[in-house]
Amino acid sequence: MRNSYLESVIKQITYYKSLGDKTFCQLTKEQLFFQQNNESNSIAIIVKHIAGNMLSRWTNIFTEDGEKSWRNRDDEFVNTFTSKEAMIAYWEKGWSTFSNTLNSLNEKDLERIIYIRNQGHTVTEAINRQICHYPYHIGQIVFLGKMLQNENWESLSIPKNSSKQYNQEKFNIEKSRKHFTDDL
Repeated sequence: MRNSYLESVIKQITYYKSLGDKTFCQLTKEQLFFQQNNESNSIAIIVKHIAGNMLSRWTNIFTEDGEKSWRNRDDEFVNTFTSKEAMIAYWEKGWSTFSNTLNSLNEKDLERIIYIRNQGHTVTEAINRQICHYPYHIGQIVFLGKMLQNENWESLSIPKNSSKQYNQEKFNIEKSRKHFTDDL
């Protein structure tokens, strides 16, 4: 039996992944690799960091520390991708690892202790830590994509000047209990 917390987390994080996916579809390789300056990150660099974090945190969570010895976090902030396809493949690898782990959990697992840099977390705490971290960076991806596309940007949520119409459509539907992503 699935726990409603786990179901909600899976739906929520799938939604945020989709925002990244929809952003990538709108951008060229050059836009994905664009860096404003040496201190800023390109979308490709942010993707490399998110996926690297996912691979480290969610591989063998019950038997290994979440900060793996093979992870080179500093290298995550150097673009080594040579194509848009390579970047997306790495993004998918990270998400697959995270999703597979989430889908393998049950309610009893949520109170088990796992470690990140020797600091104990319940699985719930570790999930919460990451479902704050990943959307933070996905917001950066979307912001950069919107900036790079300018007037060609296709909105990922309620487009400007459409809130009244959107709300009216929602209020015309009978009240029900469901996750906000169920309508997407």
